[in-house]
Amino acid sequence: MGSGTGGECLMAHGTVAGARGAPVVVEGLCKSYGGVRALNSVSLSVAAGEFVSLLGASGSGKSTLLKLIAGLETATSGRILLGGTDAMRLQSEKRDIGMAFQDYALFPSMTVAQNIAFRLRMRRVPGAEQRRRIDRVAAMMGIGALLDRKPSQLSGGQQQRVAIARAIVFDPKILLLDEPLSALDKDLREQTKGEIKVLHERLGVTILYVTHDQSEALGMSDRIAVLDSGDIVGLGAPADLYAAPRSAFLATFLGQANLLPATIESVSDAGCTIATACGHASLPAGRISPDLPASPGRRSLVVVRPEHIAVTDAPEAPAGRTMIAVTITQALYNGAERATARPAGQAG
Repeated sequence: MGSGTGGECLMAHGTVAGARGAPVVVEGLCKSYGGVRALNSVSLSVAAGEFVSLLGASGSGKSTLLKLIAGLETATSGRILLGGTDAMRLQSEKRDIGMAFQDYALFPSMTVAQNIAFRLRMRRVPGAEQRRRIDRVAAMMGIGALLDRKPSQLSGGQQQRVAIARAIVFDPKILLLDEPLSALDKDLREQTKGEIKVLHERLGVTILYVTHDQSEALGMSDRIAVLDSGDIVGLGAPADLYAAPRSAFLATFLGQANLLPATIESVSDAGCTIATACGHASLPAGRISPDLPASPGRRSLVVVRPEHIAVTDAPEAPAGRTMIAVTITQALYNGAERATARPAGQAG
């Protein structure tokens, strides 16, 4: 995101020393709408200054969880602790939380400066201090030249920056972002992912980030909580969830995956050997799900991702690789990647 007249480039000027975030803990959180259960006894602990993405498909419960933490919805049961304080009886404005919504929720009749200052006015911050804080976050977000404009005069990326500036202007310890990139075009969305991460590192605030986009969650998060049908079905560092998924659902939800039935043949401290319909293979310990008690004879699934596959004319497989004969039936051009058709029966 950029300044008012130029490109869309977020400029996070200045560094805030030390983590200023607060821990977030939810315990046994449930939410029902009539007879429909949106959350099923969800528990999650987020450390001060941590960036955790809530990842899931539509209807998985991720936005509901965010709204409960923000105080925009009331839980059916359970507990929410913000910075060690029980927040269940606190109104939203008392929770020291900044929030940016998917649709930005800017006031159309107000200028950018007035939108940013809204929470400051609600807190009766003196005018001179309001101006100082507005100028500070406007410089941080690269929108200093836009302060006198109305939201209708801004691009989608500029409106997004204003929404984030409004969310952080009062120095909250917790920042909730509900799919803030979904309305942006692809190039701007890709650019902004890394810039939000830089902003997080500079502010030291605790961030809970709702998204259905796995690339956002994998590229930005310290940890990812994967939700499905109101439950957290996976929680961990992006690399761990991707490299050693705990279930077939996680394997196919995070990235592309081919699932092969396999039988464990032998087990050692270094890993295990397996037998599949495509041949035998060895798996290092770091590639085995921690939930899988590996033992000879046990049946499981092997995850083979596209980047694990190479097409070759070599007569033999390199050490540590398994070779099978394949027939390529279709090749698709994908810009940076391209598959090339080969004669039927050629090794692959």
